[in-house]
Amino acid sequence: MGQRLLPCSSRGEAITEPRINDRIRVPEVRLVGPEGEQVGIVSIGEALRLAQDSELDLVEVAPMARPPVAKLMDYGKFKYESAQKAREARRNQALTVIKEMRLRLKIDPHDYETKKGHVERFLKSGDKVKITVMFRGREQSRPEMGYRLLQRLAADVSELGVVESNPKQDGRNMVMVIAPHRNAQALQQAAQSAKGREAKASEQETEQAPSA
Repeated sequence: MGQRLLPCSSRGEAITEPRINDRIRVPEVRLVGPEGEQVGIVSIGEALRLAQDSELDLVEVAPMARPPVAKLMDYGKFKYESAQKAREARRNQALTVIKEMRLRLKIDPHDYETKKGHVERFLKSGDKVKITVMFRGREQSRPEMGYRLLQRLAADVSELGVVESNPKQDGRNMVMVIAPHRNAQALQQAAQSAKGREAKASEQETEQAPSA
């Protein structure tokens, strides 16, 4: 077996860890160096000696390969960095919010502009937006109209977001998801900072201007 099964986590998920050092019980391994360089197929004894000489661990990274692949690394550091990356990924996932905006197929121009403004504000805040076009009665026979409406909205907010999920039928509705550009929020903050600097500079010029 390539990995040992550890007790379940608090969420009931099985935790696995690779075999390391003398827990790797195979006659030979395909050894990878600490910088990713290919050392070649060596006996397990030679691989362990190289690990000890380098003050590193021998970690089995591909147990199902023939022979298994093992890498020289600082396993403690590797585990710490992996845990940090996992926490960061969970934090970023938790920060992602999906807002929802509903549109009628026969939306009037003023209402459309209002809804579009809400979508723009959500995208500037770094949130995804799920836009739903609701069909009523005979409107259900004209899905192409809903598609065109969603495409129009996507084009109107394209400077702030990109279509992540294309328009698709969902029962009596049609939905589309728009995600913010990665730099949209940064650009908004930069613009606000620039306006603040301009306003401050204008105030200073007014104070320094000689009185008549």
